[in-house]
Amino acid sequence: MNRNDRKVAIAAVCVGVLALVGIWLGGGNPPTRTEGDEETRYSRESRLSRGSRENRDSSNSYYAVESRSVERFPFDPNTADSTQLLRLGLQPWQVKNIYKYRAKGGVYRRKEDFAQLYGLTVKQYRELEPYIQISSDYLPAATVVEYRESRYSRASRDSREPRDSSLHYPVKIKENEHVVLNTADTAQLRTVPGIGTYYAKEIVRHGQWLGGYVSIDQLDEIEGFPQESKKYFVIQGASPKKLNVNKLTLQQLRKHPYINYYQAKIIVDYRRLHGKIASLDDLRLSKDFPPEAIRRLEPYVEF
Repeated sequence: MNRNDRKVAIAAVCVGVLALVGIWLGGGNPPTRTEGDEETRYSRESRLSRGSRENRDSSNSYYAVESRSVERFPFDPNTADSTQLLRLGLQPWQVKNIYKYRAKGGVYRRKEDFAQLYGLTVKQYRELEPYIQISSDYLPAATVVEYRESRYSRASRDSREPRDSSLHYPVKIKENEHVVLNTADTAQLRTVPGIGTYYAKEIVRHGQWLGGYVSIDQLDEIEGFPQESKKYFVIQGASPKKLNVNKLTLQQLRKHPYINYYQAKIIVDYRRLHGKIASLDDLRLSKDFPPEAIRRLEPYVEF
């Protein structure tokens, strides 16, 4: 290209560049920064609006939970589902505990059993008690026999036939008669004046726990035992079950009602430090074995 052509080409390029710069400065889309600023502002406003909405919603849900209405209707704690239990005003964790108890084979046989639910207040139980209805399917099987006997008794009375009162009320023994404490069963124990089904079962249970009675006064260890009934019992040939204090473990020793955890630990520690125990007198130096504790335990130990 000669000199004139080069000048023309350069001039054309300059004009084109100036035109592009003019278009970019004077027309076209708005600057990117402005768009970003607007979008940022709109995004911030949207977030604030959404946040206020969420706060409003969460506030509403909070008050909705607190103002949950409590209903009262008949229910069986053995079969009621979670929805019903929550409607009654129980907390979710209480409902969970009820499900765990039932899953382990637990059964509510009486209304009072439901009062043992953890976290249940006296006021709540009194409000729920009139609505608790235990199905007869969950009652002890012995009630079936009692029900049949009751029907039989009514039929006998209606037909004017003599009724055998011994079916329900055993004949009580006389003042000069006695019951051998270690060999009597619940039926014999119920013949003692002042002893019903509850105390008859407690006498047998406590005797098994002890390993046999060695004194009539041990009946006082049963809470509320009627004192006037003690004169009808006698001890004959007492042979209580013995505990070998030199062989039993700590857990085995503490199962006896006359040995607590600390006493069992002292026995185990004595064997470890001094060897076999020859007599309970070896433990007299311990404050956990006062004379009365040793005297009470002596008939039940061997060495």
